[in-house]
Amino acid sequence: MVSAGGTREELDPVRFLGNWSSGRQGYALARAAAARGAKVTLVAANVSLDDPAGARVVRVVSARDLRDAVLSAAAESDAVVMAAAVADYRPETRSDSKIKKVGSDPEPLRLVQNPDILRELSGHRARPGQVIVGFGAETGDVLANGRAKLAAKGCDLLVVNRVGAGLAFGTSDNEAVILGADGTETRVPRGPKEALADVVWDLVAGRLP
Repeated sequence: MVSAGGTREELDPVRFLGNWSSGRQGYALARAAAARGAKVTLVAANVSLDDPAGARVVRVVSARDLRDAVLSAAAESDAVVMAAAVADYRPETRSDSKIKKVGSDPEPLRLVQNPDILRELSGHRARPGQVIVGFGAETGDVLANGRAKLAAKGCDLLVVNRVGAGLAFGTSDNEAVILGADGTETRVPRGPKEALADVVWDLVAGRLP
């Protein structure tokens, strides 16, 4: 199972909180897995890309939608790769009608936490020997932040990459360090997202029972 894209958390029927993820890395992962002969479920959040050949695509919008779809698909998956950019927070309330401009500043927006899907997957493996892979998008100290996230999430592999200023989001290439729970570090130089996908699946295959 692969997740891709970026979740959207609605403020009202026309506005949402979101991110710049295009879904290209997740789609590259799904295509690579299908090409290797895997049965692939792709959970796609707000992506405008052609469906990968050989993959079953489940479309979602919000983080809670994505959680439901991921947990369902994970029950039948030997490997789970969470490449989607999932919102950490959502508005506490959603207006049923468009929020109108009234000539004064709006009320402050109160946010609440979304479910931590990666931690939940890692803590409650649906199948014995299941391999869980997370992604970490960082703008600061990539390695230090990545190691901290790997420890907090409990996954087997964490793909950490720097984002912003034309990097990763919305581009056709990527550069990353893949951190393993066993202490390994695999550096993937900047190149096509398909190349990173192949390295991820090589590392996953080596960890499957």
